[in-house]
Amino acid sequence: MDKQGKKKKFHKLLFVKTCFWFSVIMLLFAVVLGVIYMRLYEKTIMNNYREQTRAKAENVAKRCNGYFLAGDPVGWNEYLIMLSEIEQTEVWAISNDEAMWPLPETYSISRDYFATLETYQSSYHDILSNVFHNIPTARADFSEVHEMNMITIGMPVQGVNGEVAGGILMNVRVEDQKAVVDSSWRLIIISGAIALAVAIVTALFYVRTLSDPILKIRRTALELADGNYEVTTEVNRSDEIGELAYTMDILSEKLKENEIERQNLEQMRLDFFANVSHELRTPITVMRAYTESLVDGVVSDPEKVHHYHERMLGECQGMERLVGDLLLLSKMQNPDFAVEKEPVNLVQIFEDLKKSAWAIGKEKNITADIYTELPVIMMLGDYDRLRQMFLVILDNAVKFSPENSVVHIRISCEEQIIISIRDEGIGISEEEQKYIFEKFYKSRLRQNAKGSGLGLAIAKQIAIKHGGTIDIQSEVGKGTEITFTFPELEENYEM
Repeated sequence: MDKQGKKKKFHKLLFVKTCFWFSVIMLLFAVVLGVIYMRLYEKTIMNNYREQTRAKAENVAKRCNGYFLAGDPVGWNEYLIMLSEIEQTEVWAISNDEAMWPLPETYSISRDYFATLETYQSSYHDILSNVFHNIPTARADFSEVHEMNMITIGMPVQGVNGEVAGGILMNVRVEDQKAVVDSSWRLIIISGAIALAVAIVTALFYVRTLSDPILKIRRTALELADGNYEVTTEVNRSDEIGELAYTMDILSEKLKENEIERQNLEQMRLDFFANVSHELRTPITVMRAYTESLVDGVVSDPEKVHHYHERMLGECQGMERLVGDLLLLSKMQNPDFAVEKEPVNLVQIFEDLKKSAWAIGKEKNITADIYTELPVIMMLGDYDRLRQMFLVILDNAVKFSPENSVVHIRISCEEQIIISIRDEGIGISEEEQKYIFEKFYKSRLRQNAKGSGLGLAIAKQIAIKHGGTIDIQSEVGKGTEITFTFPELEENYEM
């Protein structure tokens, strides 16, 4: 069906249209140019031929005048015979009967007698009238006597005292010149046909150089529409078509990147649901088991019942924290969400953490060493979010540090605000460092058994929302250092 449709629309193809119109234009150009050229050529030929005939007639008139004044009629007649044989030109000498000394009969015929001849035609009367008034005259028209186109030249013959004694009528056929023009027409037509053929071949080659890349671009577009983003146009040109092909290749590359990103996002979505399901399945299973035990009366001892209730409460609290972390992370990842910022003293945040929240390190006798270059280091931010972010890092530092160790906290302000939190713990392998800020990523260490895998992801998003960055440097067995970088307060105000 598609092939038949293509056959039916063959005349609509760009290749066919361009070749057709290019050939039509070339043909019209050749026809117009040929007609103009031949008209000019024909006019030039006829004008030259008329001038040549006029010159010959003028020369014959001078010869007649010479023979007449010399009184040599024999020489004149011999000259006429020779002229007729060589030039194949018809020459008549007509006597001016009104002259005082007209051409004698031995040189010419009288005008009256000439008018009685069968060769006489009305146009000769006008020519002779001009000639006998000393006006050379030329006329080209159809001769009824000769039944063909003729050029007739009339020249006066000077006699005694410059008197017009007679006139010369010279009749020359135009057919030979017409034959030359017709031959030229044939050459023009043949040349035009050859030029048209060459033009068509050239058009085919030229249009092919245009249509081939366009077809490649079309095939590429169809492949892209089918989801094949690996395809390229393979067109390498430096003109507008080349720019179009380059743009199509860029589109292919962008679509490929978008497809990869889409697949990654889809995989992340699937992993997200799988991780959430996994994180919720365990506490729900535990709660169900405890609930069934209580409902079925399997456990009746008040102390065990109380223990079951505590476990169920703990599981509910864990699920509540998980849901809260998910909501917070989702909010932070929303590009339209903006934290409410105000001037915040970073030193105050860590002093607050040390006083109220450092209970997390008491069980392992871990202390915090806080060093600040200035007593007050201000930045624009959300106090509670920044406190939550630093608490996540401190919690991990304590969790993975040995007993009786120190967590080193350094706050400096140079061109930027830099906060460094370094522990003396077990460290993180280089392979794991690439994933620790991803959602639900947890190491297999026992310290992470109760973690949700969302803390570091939330901390990173909080840092990003404050225009900062978070980096990690760690070595197994030597500890981990987390570094935050934020703009200074003055820069925030300038923005």
